Amino acid sequence: MTDFKLGDRIRYATTDGDGFPLVRYGFVGSVCNPGEPVTVMLDGEIAADSVDLALIETVHISNVTLTLGGSDLLDDPSLRQGLVNLWAAEAESAGLQIASLHCIGTGVRDSSEGYALAELNSGGERYVLRGTLCMHRYNAIVVHADRPSRWELT
Repeated sequence: MTDFKLGDRIRYATTDGDGFPLVRYGFVGSVCNPGEPVTVMLDGEIAADSVDLALIETVHISNVTLTLGGSDLLDDPSLRQGLVNLWAAEAESAGLQIASLHCIGTGVRDSSEGYALAELNSGGERYVLRGTLCMHRYNAIVVHADRPSRWELT
């Protein structure tokens, strides 16, 4: 459990009416007691919302994800390239500062589930942007940044 402070940038993860993951970003509007809902000011909303503490977390590059319907987005090389820009737009919405972002051509298959799409730097740390099949939803993909494996650091 994270202790939130007034003004912390947060990621609010829930689901939409169709059961697809829905992520919103905002700021903590008031400090609460443990176990009580947190008041958050979501981006683009005028009024504050009370949100279950379990559904929010501090924004970090490794938890900014993009879930999209259609596994063909990974199968087609030209569509894979477009995923980098879509994720970069999501990272900007989350309020992240990306120091550099370098595409890896049309991606490099790095597992049976997906591709390494780009290398990036944020907060003085290196990350790899990956597109993988979504483990929770049929015919969907997830684009996310994570720390490079040991072999990728060379």
